[in-house]
Amino acid sequence: RLVEEVNRIALAFRPGGRGTVGFMQVRPNSRNVVPGEARFSVDLRHAEDAALEKMERHLREACARVSGESRIDCSIERVAHSVPVHFDAACVAAVRDAATELDLRHRDITSGATHDACYVARIAPAGMIFVPCEGGISHAEIENAKPEDLAAGCNVLLRAVLGSAVG
Repeated sequence: RLVEEVNRIALAFRPGGRGTVGFMQVRPNSRNVVPGEARFSVDLRHAEDAALEKMERHLREACARVSGESRIDCSIERVAHSVPVHFDAACVAAVRDAATELDLRHRDITSGATHDACYVARIAPAGMIFVPCEGGISHAEIENAKPEDLAAGCNVLLRAVLGSAVG
């Protein structure tokens, strides 16, 4: 029921809300025994910090509600918290302009992952370029990008840097 709640919360905070249960461990982990314990990770993301705080509050409320209704113990331990990062507008514009100049399909996106650029953005102007991956899968062992997409990303980077240096 809590996994369903994660999904419901993410959908309630569209378009920026994201929610994932990426790890689950049940005990005793036997196919014919009802688990007595379940542990899982929840990754909530949103580009706005206030919305992210509300999403976490909703998850905690859902945990308490499910706990009471099902007569189970339920607890949430925050393991990490990443404040949403907004990249430098000039860097984002340089990337967007470079993609346009190269006649490449593009769109602005928000990433909630803790990329190195998020840490750079704390001390210097930063932006990011994403290239399409097969099946939309990234940050996984099976991630695969076509060489021509990687080359296009490199060309966008080159043009963005040159455009920023010139003017």
